[in-house]
Amino acid sequence: MNQSPVATAAAEPAAKQPPAAERVYTHVKRAVLDRSYEGGTLLSEGELAEAVGVSRTPVREALLRLEAEGLLKLYPKKGALVLPVSAQEIADVVETRLLVERHAVLKLEPVPAWLLSRLEELLEEQRGHAAAGDLAAFAMVDRSFHAEIVRAAGNRIMSHLYDQLRDRQLRMGVATMHADPGRIAKNITEHTEILDALRAGDAGAAAALVERHVSWVNHLARGE
Repeated sequence: MNQSPVATAAAEPAAKQPPAAERVYTHVKRAVLDRSYEGGTLLSEGELAEAVGVSRTPVREALLRLEAEGLLKLYPKKGALVLPVSAQEIADVVETRLLVERHAVLKLEPVPAWLLSRLEELLEEQRGHAAAGDLAAFAMVDRSFHAEIVRAAGNRIMSHLYDQLRDRQLRMGVATMHADPGRIAKNITEHTEILDALRAGDAGAAAALVERHVSWVNHLARGE
């Protein structure tokens, strides 16, 4: 005897949800990175528990994890403060990025064809996100553009170090795009210039363009 579709569906196990603490962690981290929770916002355990539909215990676990990542500061009996992006943090990230990215570009001789193709795809994605006004998605693709260049250099340790900056880069990217909306078009233009230099096989020019492109974040942080 054939079972009805309803009976069959009922017999199948429901999709397993991630652990409660992981759901809270993902919810808060996404909101911090896309600035739904801006720097200076005080988050309460009770409100987060209600928003995600969990008890307070997994909320505390998730907040401790986010504090260890440098995104929050916990205050007993008060809540968790979303830490603003500081000028010093920006300077540190920019310095590290320049060391890694310039070195990676100078190693790309010859530039692999797959990298040129991938960078073209990411540029097209950026144009789409810019047209839609989706700054969080734009910042994510911006970061991917640079990460692909670093990965192509073939140094796994260097690539891993760069990946550790991912969340800080995404958060800064959204913050700086808000501070300087005209930067979105400049970002696309500068990525196009970097790609053109790589396509021409001019590693020196590409390295200089990367340095100028990455350094602007420092200038913005200093109010220049």
